[in-house]
Amino acid sequence: MKYHQKSLPKKKMIIMVPYPAQGHVTPMCQLATALVHRGFHPVVVTPEFIHRKINPRDENSTDVSFLSIPDGLDEDGPRDFFAIEKAMENDMATHLEGLVRKLHEDEDKKEGGGNVVCVVVDLLCSYAIEVAERCGVPVAGFWAVMLAAYRLIAAIPYMLHTGLVSETGTPQFKGQICIVPGQPKLGPDDLPWLIGTSAAKISRFKFWIRTLDRSSRLRWLLVNSSPKEEEEEECHDHEQKIRLINAYDQQHYPFIFPVGPLSKHALTCKNATFWEEDMTCLDWLEKQRSSSVVYVSFGSWVSPIGEGKIKSLALALEASKRPFIWVLGISWREGLPQGYLERVSKQGKVVSWAPQMEVLRHQAVGCYLTHCGWNSTNEAIQCMKPLVCYPVAGDQFVNCAYIADVWRIGVKIGGLGQKDVEEGFREVLEDGKMRESLLRLNGRIMGKEGSLSATNYLTTFIDDLEKS
Repeated sequence: MKYHQKSLPKKKMIIMVPYPAQGHVTPMCQLATALVHRGFHPVVVTPEFIHRKINPRDENSTDVSFLSIPDGLDEDGPRDFFAIEKAMENDMATHLEGLVRKLHEDEDKKEGGGNVVCVVVDLLCSYAIEVAERCGVPVAGFWAVMLAAYRLIAAIPYMLHTGLVSETGTPQFKGQICIVPGQPKLGPDDLPWLIGTSAAKISRFKFWIRTLDRSSRLRWLLVNSSPKEEEEEECHDHEQKIRLINAYDQQHYPFIFPVGPLSKHALTCKNATFWEEDMTCLDWLEKQRSSSVVYVSFGSWVSPIGEGKIKSLALALEASKRPFIWVLGISWREGLPQGYLERVSKQGKVVSWAPQMEVLRHQAVGCYLTHCGWNSTNEAIQCMKPLVCYPVAGDQFVNCAYIADVWRIGVKIGGLGQKDVEEGFREVLEDGKMRESLLRLNGRIMGKEGSLSATNYLTTFIDDLEKS
């Protein structure tokens, strides 16, 4: 295990266990920053391959500590969803338990117990819930994405009970339906576990069943979601309904604390970006007209798009004649047409990774073509950029439904061909009502009222934790 360069201060310590992926580590680090401001010392624990990627901005900072544990995987082996799941269950659990016990030692024999007051566990790391329980430390869950996505997962028992899905998670309905009261309609291909082969889909469904079972024992669930995404009266009503939906099997569900969007918390002690950002994007943007540039990024997980769709999108961007910035890793550029980068060198800029918030803030950027990842969605709202949506997997379909159908701050496109892409660009760039919707949503979520509400939820959680 690798410890922070300086010894850990004897403050109230909170151990934080994010799922080892960019979209989960980032909001967990942002939550850690919020907890620092409340007098806690957060300790973020990741496997070594993640730990190496998040280098300190300030080597002297002890506000947040970052520790690593072995994952048991071969250095050159795959680290996909199933490899990481196996590592968490078989190797990381043992190492995390040793770390928690060591940090929880009551070195000063203080009245009231050890140094660790809580373990905050990303629900995708549900193994860590059992670790905290074995160590006798209070444990809170963390949901890195939208509250609506959690409610959809929490409704799995209801879906099984009513026959909406089979015992293996296969949809048994056709067309779009409202699965959770008050949420937008979803189709049978939009469920979060329907990724990959048939065997992979079944395994992912089992993963969520196990996650629900473990998380049902939690008292608290911190959610990277704004309490103002929906009207508060409706939100509370939904909360009551989701408990009623699952009442038939007497499952307990945790108290939900929507403390987001956490993107508002600036990171001061660590850079949570795993890849080097190409800062030349910003110089290039300075030369473009206001609201003319299309920003294109499918986040850190582009593989489900495939080379065929990359080629189609490349040709669509070129045909649009619009200036663009496209985030595309080196390994995926083999899907580009021959000579493409040279042809579009004056029209667009293709980079491996971009300083996304700086790009989205820039006045030259007019819209954002996105996979609808939750962090990207929040950042677009914060920077008030309309969205052209092409969801790929997981919670992205739920996010897209809110973006296009509820908030009306973007449009969903059916493909990455020239017609789909150009129609999407035209609609979001020319629709004045969409920008008005963005302004209202930004004010509700990012403004004073939304921030105060999120702060109150975090305060309520801390008060309840300190009483436990």
